Amino acid sequence: MTLKLSCIVFLFSIILPTFGQQVRLLYDGNSPQASYAAEKLTHYLESQKVTVRTSGTNYDFLINLDLDQSNLDPESFRLYPEGKVVNVLGGDHRGMIYGTFSLMDQLKKGISLGQVEAISESPHFPLRAIKHNTPWYSYRPSSALDQHMETTKDIRYWEAFLDMMVEYRFNSFSLWNLHPFAYMIKPKNFPEASPFGEAEMEEWIDLHQEIFKMAHERALDTYLIPFNIFVSEEFAKAHGVAEGNYYPHYYVDGDTSAIVKRYTRESITQVLNEYPTLTGLGFTLGEGMAGMTPDQREKWMNETYIAGMRDAGRPLKLVHRIPFSSTTESLGATSVELEQLTRQSIEEEGELDFIEGPIWADLKYNWSHAHSTPKLVKVHGGEMFDTFYNPLPENYKITYTARNEDFFALRWGVPDFVRAHVRENSKEYVGGYFIGSESYIPAKDYFTALEGKKSWEFAFERQWLFYKLWGRLLYNPDTPEEVFEEDFQFRYGEKGKGLLEAFAKASATQLRLNSLYDTRWDFTLYGEGFLALIGDETRYISVEDMIHHPPLAPDYVGIKSFVEKIAKGENFGEDTMTPDRLADILEEDALAALELVVQVDPEEDLALFYEWEDVKIWANLGLHLAEKIRGGIALSRFRNGLDRESQDLAIQHLEKALSHWDTVVEISRPIYKDMHLTHYNAGSHDRNDDNLFHWALIRDEVAQDIEIAKESKLGEH
Repeated sequence: MTLKLSCIVFLFSIILPTFGQQVRLLYDGNSPQASYAAEKLTHYLESQKVTVRTSGTNYDFLINLDLDQSNLDPESFRLYPEGKVVNVLGGDHRGMIYGTFSLMDQLKKGISLGQVEAISESPHFPLRAIKHNTPWYSYRPSSALDQHMETTKDIRYWEAFLDMMVEYRFNSFSLWNLHPFAYMIKPKNFPEASPFGEAEMEEWIDLHQEIFKMAHERALDTYLIPFNIFVSEEFAKAHGVAEGNYYPHYYVDGDTSAIVKRYTRESITQVLNEYPTLTGLGFTLGEGMAGMTPDQREKWMNETYIAGMRDAGRPLKLVHRIPFSSTTESLGATSVELEQLTRQSIEEEGELDFIEGPIWADLKYNWSHAHSTPKLVKVHGGEMFDTFYNPLPENYKITYTARNEDFFALRWGVPDFVRAHVRENSKEYVGGYFIGSESYIPAKDYFTALEGKKSWEFAFERQWLFYKLWGRLLYNPDTPEEVFEEDFQFRYGEKGKGLLEAFAKASATQLRLNSLYDTRWDFTLYGEGFLALIGDETRYISVEDMIHHPPLAPDYVGIKSFVEKIAKGENFGEDTMTPDRLADILEEDALAALELVVQVDPEEDLALFYEWEDVKIWANLGLHLAEKIRGGIALSRFRNGLDRESQDLAIQHLEKALSHWDTVVEISRPIYKDMHLTHYNAGSHDRNDDNLFHWALIRDEVAQDIEIAKESKLGEH
């Protein structure tokens, strides 16, 4: 059976149970959220040739979308049939929307309205948020961010992104840049601060108004999270203040002058008044605040953000990002004293009558690389002490920002990793997660090289499994694996079978690299590219680097330490991930993933073709890493005089590693463009001024590993 025919048969099995039926849809038309749920359900039913009406008695089934706040908690839902009536009840409008999507999930599987299964679900974490940076007034200047400007000014992008969020059960949307106010308002008392003429300003206002309006209709909480202390360039130059506290600068001293303070406070109030569906604000206490003590930074926030929120005169939610610098530097270190000061400030903010609790006290999980080990090893700045949860907080919950700075091009999905993350952090004091990136914006698809009919338009749609895993498992960590497997089959028919398992095995490569190679801020590691910040240069991780660099995960052992302990006759416990064990696991999973891969013609299904090709790339990266680790072990043994023949063995392993890299290049060169990365120059700097990356561009650096092994001498450590 051809792919096209198998897809037709699969889709026909879905259409058949509801085809030609008459459905009456009952909902509260005065509610924007109920209307949104009804619109989505109607669109799906009509696509299946079902006639949908909102009145009359001549129908096959009645679908009732309603609230049951007496019996259901917020964000919970209950879906159950009663004869010809299918009830979708929510503990609030958000729960009702989730119940509506749950009904559609059943219908997509081929279940008829007369056979709908009763189901109820409740949220595990109260906060399930997306972190989304903007290309305007971005945190860093880069062509990698600038390229998204046109896409992110298209309201269709935001509509699609917010639809994805609510379908996957994220409940909060946060928008980040240095100084968003300049793009959202023309300050009443500081018109000179606006960088735009009237017409352009109206365009920016309309864009933001529509984003927050659509989020409100989808029952999403919204947060505006600027960096501090930043102003518009026009304001700085008009008043001779805040020199450098505007785009494109970010590591600058704080300016706490009276006029900057007043401008910030009034801008906050005006934004909150002119955007009534904006749920709350967040603030950071790092960039733009150098030269200030932690106490001075907290005082600034009280006199600007908190004061501006109070002046808005309405209930608001707050994200208080826990500062990472206990010194006066932009990038300092954590300390117990800093945590004590911050905890006191957050608890006091929680007593304010206009703050809707709990406050979200946010930390970066494993700095900028949450996709590593599910265990919390460090936060931004170093160690996290127990100050924030011992004793348990009264007015706040800890939240974790799970940053992705490691895979932008390749599709990714490891269900067990996300489940382990949730399980590890399901503690009484934890309120949830922010999921997103700093140096990547999921808007423009600047990756896809093949021309053809695509089932996606925007970059985030390529990473649907990543978002669905995080969203659904943060909502309900007991969500069965079948939910994700069925989505593959709904998209791709019978050839979708096995894809979830293939991704789980192949894309775990990145998690294992990140666990083996210790990381800090954004560009200290880019997992899918095997790049790291080494010294002052971002480059391919050589076998030399791999030998000497310590691991991040506490249960991992680095190559150098492993060889030294083996030489002393020491043994390792079964729970320890030694490099030789890791290499075996990488190889086993990669080969298993490749066995699941089928041949797909891109002209028949371009999306499925890319899914399978990404599995192949990840798998070969895993085989590459396995051989690289083995080569590193052998080379280290040779240098330590443990085995003189190990030099030849190291060369053999590194030659195999290069051959797997060549396979990655062979697969990826025709299907992926050279890709923009923030603050990265691959290969020769004089021929790559536009931050372009592709696996093919660093092939020479990969090959250099073999020369390192050949030139090694006994006694080198």
